[in-house]
Amino acid sequence: MLRNAVLAFGLLLLCGGALLLMARPADALPALVLGSLITVSAVFERWRYKWLKTAQAAKGAPTGERFVDPSSGKLVEVYYDPSTGERSYVQVVSGDGAKKSAGGPTP
Repeated sequence: MLRNAVLAFGLLLLCGGALLLMARPADALPALVLGSLITVSAVFERWRYKWLKTAQAAKGAPTGERFVDPSSGKLVEVYYDPSTGERSYVQVVSGDGAKKSAGGPTP
């Protein structure tokens, strides 16, 4: 929801900058640049951050942290790699504790 609001704000700035470009071109540059940066970062945020990984792709050891992902409603376990400081999020299959793969954005 926040991502959609940020994306809408970025697009609104781009449209405002485009309108301003017709009326006063010298004043349009800040709105166009800021709107472009906000829009591009909101669009590519999902590509850059991988949310749930496969158990094979998760490096490090499980931390014992588990939570239910609010967007998917699935149980997630946290892995931590001390050499890089990376935290990986792995979906837990109910019952036997085995993991399965799932794709999506990471924090």
